[in-house]
Amino acid sequence: MLDRIRSLYEDETATAQRFRYALLLFDLFTIAFVIVGSFLPRTVTLEIADLILGALILTDFLIRIWLEADKKRFLFRLATWADIAAVLSFLAPIAGEGFGFLRILRTLRLLHTYQLLVRLRQDFKFFREHEDVVLATVNLGVFLFVMTGLIYASQVNVNPEITNYADALYFTVTTLTTTGFGDITLTGSGGRMLSVGVMIFGVTLFLRLLQVLFRPSKVRQECKVCGLVLHDADAVHCKHCGTIIHIRTEGDF
Repeated sequence: MLDRIRSLYEDETATAQRFRYALLLFDLFTIAFVIVGSFLPRTVTLEIADLILGALILTDFLIRIWLEADKKRFLFRLATWADIAAVLSFLAPIAGEGFGFLRILRTLRLLHTYQLLVRLRQDFKFFREHEDVVLATVNLGVFLFVMTGLIYASQVNVNPEITNYADALYFTVTTLTTTGFGDITLTGSGGRMLSVGVMIFGVTLFLRLLQVLFRPSKVRQECKVCGLVLHDADAVHCKHCGTIIHIRTEGDF
């Protein structure tokens, strides 16, 4: 049984890969659950769902601790503490609703999916051809959800303009895109600092995504000698073997 569990988490078999994809889907489901839950009144059914999700996350967390060779290093990872916070937040009916705002840190579990990069390249042609765009989009999405969650957690029941995740997301996006309609503003010093964080870090990530979409730093042009695919946009020679490469560039002809 223990060997079977280790195989699912560490081996490269088809079954193990399907299991890891299932973990990714579970992460996405928990994010959707958090968003939808913000629109619903707290009921016994929701609290039971919290307990079930918390128990599943805790089980996954304990298994990964057991499999980790360097447990001390494991405990100092940011993602590890994000998992701990997520477990506490989903067990809020036991620990107290004051821990509820921590559940948005579950979003950081998306970063764990980066270990699937090699497999995603193998399984999906679209991912191989647009990896930079996909990763930039994921980074921006993670930032959006985390900041939206922080804004929601700090402003709900305090700010009458923010009553659910949709309101918080609307404020985050309008601030991120520098639209700033002004119909929703954050209250208190903490709210103002969150606004500053969205403007500074969010705009940077947004511009990075636009750069990847419209003016990438790397282009795909396979070297006919060594097979290197990614090259600098203005490259003349292959960095790996020195062969002259012909990359189409913009300009007057």
